[in-house]
Amino acid sequence: MADRERTVRPGWRGRFFEDFSTGDVYEHPLGRTVTETDNIWMTLLTQNTAPIHFDSHYAAQTEFGRRLVDSTFTLALVTGQSVTDVSQNVMANLGWDEVRLPAPVFEGDTIYSQSEVLSCRDSRSRPEVGIVEVKTTGFNQDGTVVITFRRTLLVYKRDHAPQIPRLHPVSED
Repeated sequence: MADRERTVRPGWRGRFFEDFSTGDVYEHPLGRTVTETDNIWMTLLTQNTAPIHFDSHYAAQTEFGRRLVDSTFTLALVTGQSVTDVSQNVMANLGWDEVRLPAPVFEGDTIYSQSEVLSCRDSRSRPEVGIVEVKTTGFNQDGTVVITFRRTLLVYKRDHAPQIPRLHPVSED
């Protein structure tokens, strides 16, 4: 192995504006199991005082029979899952629209997601970016859709994004 020449290959850098096409669907690669800690921390961080998120005795009396995961956690998680495919090279998010929560998320559910490109166009005011709109769908381990939303963002065009420093380890030879 010491005599073998190594080839350094760059890792995935995400899509640039030119890589998006209306109608493309990206199946985001990672699922994520929601934990009790996720739910409790989110309610504490956001000062959400709804007992259905953190009081098991209270939640047992509801039609769900158990604690619900804070819906803002679901929005944040599914948005995060989409970053590798949709917004790795984002300049800015312009907004989330039409957020829908058709089914609850419970602690222990595993959430997966995908995004469909609805539109893409050049920005009229910023020539270094384009505007991309996607519809993202999050679903649980049973395939039940738990969230949908539209998201509009500014994405850098190739060769206009800030450069990520690529440092290398110092050789000990």
